[in-house]
Amino acid sequence: MVGSAIVRELKRQGYTNIIGKTHSELDLTRQADVEDFFEKEKPEYVIDAAALVGGIKANSEKPAEFMYINMEIQQNLIWSAFKSNVKKFLFLGSACMYPKECPQPMKEEYLLTGLPEITNEGYALAKVSGSRLCSYINKEYGREFISAIPANSYGIGDSFDPEHSHVIPALLVKYHNAQKNGDKQVVLWGTGSAKREFINNKDIASACIFLLENYSSPEPINVGTGEEVSIMELSKMIKKITGFEGEIVTDPTKPDGMMRRICDNSKISGLGWKAEVSLEEGLRELDEFYLKQAVK
Repeated sequence: MVGSAIVRELKRQGYTNIIGKTHSELDLTRQADVEDFFEKEKPEYVIDAAALVGGIKANSEKPAEFMYINMEIQQNLIWSAFKSNVKKFLFLGSACMYPKECPQPMKEEYLLTGLPEITNEGYALAKVSGSRLCSYINKEYGREFISAIPANSYGIGDSFDPEHSHVIPALLVKYHNAQKNGDKQVVLWGTGSAKREFINNKDIASACIFLLENYSSPEPINVGTGEEVSIMELSKMIKKITGFEGEIVTDPTKPDGMMRRICDNSKISGLGWKAEVSLEEGLRELDEFYLKQAVK
């Protein structure tokens, strides 16, 4: 999702010499294949947006896969890029890297000051290790290996798979199915009171290019909107957009995850970047994208 948005933004800004591979063309978990790719293509700049991702259900049920596969992907990419003398490398982390009991908004220096949220611990630990490896390379060798921490991402290209989707596409599917089936209610996981910051993948893409041009510090940097919404408020927005007229019922037996998660974006804001896509605008665009996919 984010990778495809980055390619679109690069093209929009006039970049043409872009190297991209699908999973079928290059399996990033295979070290030898990744090394061969760097030896052959010799990219100068790399943005690592590749990852095994999923919502709270997938992360809770398969922590081993989320940790191991993501470790394989990022370590292969980072170390191969280092060995092939890539000029600049940008690793994309995740806001779930921050401790569960973290002061809000979350500042970059709060990383590793506590334990991660248990429902996504495997994924979080993998992402922390990738960010740290870039930081070590930056400090030890003076190479421009940097990392960014986006808030919860969504947008065109999102997965609507019920087993792997994040909260926004999962809710879109749930409401459309409820409307189609004539259901009188939609069940929302958890209490609905947990708060999140959501950023459209268009904004993440523009931030990535901005950071390649304007940031070289070994310390990670947050990328977000500075705005938060409760899961219940988000659910009501999606209910309105999809036209569902039933009621929302919460299921407190299901986990909320971290109760509040919003990034402190003062560092990237101070450099001159800010998000442009409002949550409502992004939700409506994603809803249109989903409906087009459903028709195919």
